[in-house]
Amino acid sequence: MIQNYPLEWLDSLVSITLNPSKMYLRDLSKEDIQNLSEKAVIESMHIQSELKNQVFALHKESQIRLLVQKYHSALIILLDTLDHYLKDQSFSREEYGNIAGTLISCLDELLFFIETRYLNHLTLEERVPPTYLSVSRSEMKLKLNRIQKNLIAEVADPVFTSIVLDNLQRFVQSKKFDSITLRELLYRKELLQKLEQHGSEEKRTTLYNNLHELLVYMNYNSRDYINYFTKSVAEKINALDTKTERVDSLHFHYKEFSQMQSHQSFVLYPEHDNLRAILDNWFHQEILYLEKTMHLPENVREIKKNNRHQIVVEDKIIVNLSADQLALILRAFDESQLLAARSMSQVFRQIIPYISTPFKKQLSYDAVRSKSYHAEERDKEIVRTVLEKMIKKVETY
Repeated sequence: MIQNYPLEWLDSLVSITLNPSKMYLRDLSKEDIQNLSEKAVIESMHIQSELKNQVFALHKESQIRLLVQKYHSALIILLDTLDHYLKDQSFSREEYGNIAGTLISCLDELLFFIETRYLNHLTLEERVPPTYLSVSRSEMKLKLNRIQKNLIAEVADPVFTSIVLDNLQRFVQSKKFDSITLRELLYRKELLQKLEQHGSEEKRTTLYNNLHELLVYMNYNSRDYINYFTKSVAEKINALDTKTERVDSLHFHYKEFSQMQSHQSFVLYPEHDNLRAILDNWFHQEILYLEKTMHLPENVREIKKNNRHQIVVEDKIIVNLSADQLALILRAFDESQLLAARSMSQVFRQIIPYISTPFKKQLSYDAVRSKSYHAEERDKEIVRTVLEKMIKKVETY
């Protein structure tokens, strides 16, 4: 059975009718252009329906994948063709520019339909064509400008919202075209789509607001967000009076976190660990630490707090590592039993006040300890390099 080509009308319009090198464009009246623009919008809806029908008629995954990728590639080629036309003098006329803009919106909508509905059938690691990336960034920039004011007002914490908005702003304003993958583009498109729906969602009576739930769902595994999340929970826990309350509250926070959904196909940084795994490990370690110190008197917490404030060291030793890398080394020292201490917390508490990094003079032992629970590949690689350098140095003695 020979299938029809659903993109035939749209392809003919772009490749032939609107081609500035052919005679058809000059014969179009304003009324013709208006009619073509209206038909293009209807046609894009028809294409979506036809694609769903064709996919439904197929039974093999390989056939579906091939069909989806053909549609996706064909739409990108049409988008690239239109972008090339816009550089022609003919399209400086308002009516031609308008129909080109309408078609670009239709094509972008069709691409978004395919990317959201048939995500698993696309090759996500392929490079995004420059024209498609440019058009996508322009659309995303408009959407971002619309939502950021409402998001800031809704969340009421500029530090929290900037963690998300700054990342999106850097992406849409970037001049980099040659190394952006389809995965990177689709992730941010989906994130923007979800943020647009954020204000209209029903408020849930949980410990975490809707933005936290969205970022966990989207596997937003940025270091800034991980630090913000763990610090927010730790501050709430530490504000409680007794250890029993703190343990109970931490268990409750963990239970609520565990019930949040997480999308398996999305991740902000594929080269880093999964957000849920990182935070899951952090909760386990914090609960373990609190439960191990349950036998200590309640006033020990205040004594420790006062002792921390009394340690003021002016002449510190500078360690040429970041706080994250330093945290990994100290954790490894403790867990390999190179250092003998009552707990890992004691290792950090006794060492951190006497050292600083090139980036920060005053380090909080508790903050550095917390960083040791979510190691990033880049930090692990730097630590390995430093240790290998030390081994080579020892061999020369």
